[in-house]
Amino acid sequence: MVKTYSGKTKDVYALDNGNVMLKFKDDCTGKDGVFDPGENTVGLTIDGIGKANLQTSVHYFELLKAAGIKTHYVSADIENATMEVLPAECFGKELGGGGLEVICRLVATGSFVRRYGEYIKNGTPLEGGYVECTFKNDEKGDPLVTGEGLVALKVMTKEMFESLKEQTLAITKIVADDLKSIGLDLWDIKFEFGYNGKDVILIDEIASGNMRVYKDGEIVEPVELTKLILAPRK
Repeated sequence: MVKTYSGKTKDVYALDNGNVMLKFKDDCTGKDGVFDPGENTVGLTIDGIGKANLQTSVHYFELLKAAGIKTHYVSADIENATMEVLPAECFGKELGGGGLEVICRLVATGSFVRRYGEYIKNGTPLEGGYVECTFKNDEKGDPLVTGEGLVALKVMTKEMFESLKEQTLAITKIVADDLKSIGLDLWDIKFEFGYNGKDVILIDEIASGNMRVYKDGEIVEPVELTKLILAPRK
């Protein structure tokens, strides 16, 4: 097993069987000590959030599997906060970039309102969901890029982008519906996609640290959110 990458919230290892192992950390993205999944830097550390994020990821990867949506998920070791996944290439890395993040917004908030606050108020629903992509580049603040831009830059084909967007909306709905069933409202969520052979697939994680969720008008912090998601259900 060889360490190949150290990220903001996970370390990545190459396994002898050709698959990849993700080691989850206790770091979260945010700013000035405040959790914000839309931010591009580590803003705080929460004890136990790595294992909690893994448990949440497994919960949702299993839901996606049941829905017939292919992802990179293979198996997980909760106690050691690791997940075995299929190998996948990150979009743009072969061109020298740092990869791509995909955000699906159901309600305007966070960095979206900071960019477009003169046009929309915080808490305004975005009907049907709004998908946006950013390049992973800390120095440039994870710049936004359009679907047309991704094609022009040869990061992906038009068909790949259409698949990515369609999957993003479908996966977000599955997560939102699951949260709604326990009285929670999903406002936005961040994903990463890659390609395994010719397939565009969800990679990385689906975790409490990458989504913004509200209950009765108040944001639910990541550790509490994981407890609510994983609590026994009626």
